[in-house]
Amino acid sequence: MHVFVTGATGYVGSAVVKELIGAGHTVTGLCRSEEKAAGLKAAGAEPLYGTLDDLDTLSSAAAAADGVIHLAFTNDFSDFEGALALDLRAVEVMGAALEGSGKPFITTAHANGHAVDQAVLAMAKRGIRASIVSLAPSVHGEGDKGFVPMMISIARTKGFAAYIGDGTNRWPAVHRLDAAVLYRLALESAPAGSRLLGAGDEGIPLREIAEVIGRQLNVPAVSITSEEAAAHFGFLGAIAALDITSLYNTAQASQATRELLGWKPMQPGLIADLKEGHYFA
Repeated sequence: MHVFVTGATGYVGSAVVKELIGAGHTVTGLCRSEEKAAGLKAAGAEPLYGTLDDLDTLSSAAAAADGVIHLAFTNDFSDFEGALALDLRAVEVMGAALEGSGKPFITTAHANGHAVDQAVLAMAKRGIRASIVSLAPSVHGEGDKGFVPMMISIARTKGFAAYIGDGTNRWPAVHRLDAAVLYRLALESAPAGSRLLGAGDEGIPLREIAEVIGRQLNVPAVSITSEEAAAHFGFLGAIAALDITSLYNTAQASQATRELLGWKPMQPGLIADLKEGHYFA
């Protein structure tokens, strides 16, 4: 297939582009700059200059493709509602271009993005093979700038790696290369209306993550109270307190995704990835 990928130069998107090309697909990737375009060309993809605000560009690129993988998102936490609204407009425009075609349209779930998800699922009834990928909160691997690097930075600054209470609350995780395979499989075969979960590790206790961070930094792993979490972790405190595995029934959803698409995560899990040391270089 010829695939249009938004967010093609991002942390996950760049891995998706390489995975698609390696499987024999061709890719047009949305990008903002000549520097990003050079990276796409080096990977074997065709760059297309634009942003999520360029609705005409999104529409024409989606119409010209055999399928779309939508990964771009404006991570503006100062105006997260605005970012969700922009995402919805982009999804609606690309969906309109694909209507009645039977082509795949793979989108990415975001926190509080229920309106976007509902719009995507509705497309499954309008002749689009639309599906939604939800990724584990930790998408790990080299180049990670997410929650785990934040925890490492906080532990460095404060001199200890913290977990909350007994630390048995669990986080799912997925390696970025395994996530890339999931997007490819969704493009190739996910039924219309599918909701898919990318979780290689279905649930790792937060204490175990903190202990590995502590050993790598040569600092202690220390329990803190839920009242202390906000001051210690900042905005991450609320997330660090969650047992995400049980909250979202991660094990069941992950197994259903694996069975539906034949997805088999092959990369190191989060703990093994942390032990390799690149997070601490």
